This record gives sequence, C-alpha cells and structure tokens, in this order.
Amino acid sequence: MSILHIVNKSPFERNSLASCLGHALDGSSVLLFEDGVYGAIKGTSFSDTLGAAMASRSVYVLGPDLAARGIDESKLVDGVKVVDYAGFVDLSAESDKVQSWL
Repeated sequence: MSILHIVNKSPFERNSLASCLGHALDGSSVLLFEDGVYGAIKGTSFSDTLGAAMASRSVYVLGPDLAARGIDESKLVDGVKVVDYAGFVDLSAESDKVQSWL
C-alpha cells in the first residue's frame, strides 16, 4: 500500500517532518509544501536526516512554494524532486492513502 505523507511545517519550528520520517514506511512518498519546503534545503541541520530518509522514500517539494519563499531549486538536497500543483494532484491520486502531518 502506497502512502503520500504531506508536511507543511518547517522542521526548524515543529517536529512534524521528523515524526513523519520516523513513521513513514519504506517506499512511501513525502511531499513538502508551504513552510515544509525549508526541510529540503541542503546544508542545514536537517539535511542529513532528510538525505538518510531518501534512501528508502521519495521526497518531493512544491515548486510554487519554493518560489514564494525565494528558494532556488539548486539549494535543495540532492534527489529531492520538484513538482507543480498538477504533480501534487498526481501524487495524491496515485497513492492509496494521504497522511497530513501537523
């Protein structure tokens, strides 16, 4: 069963992303949007955690939310995929379940 986990909180303000990664099963997908996109920036205290999780999970960020925060795609942890709103819908539709982390 495939699960899409979505996180909209910065890992520097809440533990939503850390909790998500701790519970997401291998093969799951994680989508970061709104302030959650800060968790995908390389060179931060969270980037090693995200990189390790990506060995068995796919991680996506919402491109318009990166742009709204002035974050260039080149600043992302290697392997993080950028999707648009249609990609968000596709990820949701392709998954058996969607879990939001608050």
